[in-house]
Amino acid sequence: MACELCTHLETPAWSVVASTPRLRVVRVQDAPDFPAFYRVIWNAHVAEFSDLSAADRSHAMDTVVTVERALREQLSPTKINLAALGNLVPHLHWHVIARFERDSHFPQPIWGARQRDSDMDALARIGLALPAVDERIAAALAAP
Repeated sequence: MACELCTHLETPAWSVVASTPRLRVVRVQDAPDFPAFYRVIWNAHVAEFSDLSAADRSHAMDTVVTVERALREQLSPTKINLAALGNLVPHLHWHVIARFERDSHFPQPIWGARQRDSDMDALARIGLALPAVDERIAAALAAP
């Protein structure tokens, strides 16, 4: 079975924001109600966090924090959701999603029940700020 996290690399489903030898950060493009949805994806096919060495675990979590901080600083969301599910894709990855009080599903998870219609003006404003988020993430991961 093909790995969705590997085969989507060359599709419009997401854009690669930053890539290192150990992991990559992508912005998810196919969740229009949640434009500030990022994934941190470990490059190697590893199913569980505990399979990583201590140094790799630290690097992975430092990257998740980098993405979270960029979202908080650039967008001032109500909350950041972090998830590491991987039930259907046994390839280690984290979802880092900026949430807003008036988003379509808040306070439910993005996979939960819709609570209201999307605020198209708010989504457009968030979309305009995403290049700055991407730049901040890329610069942080490029730093030695």
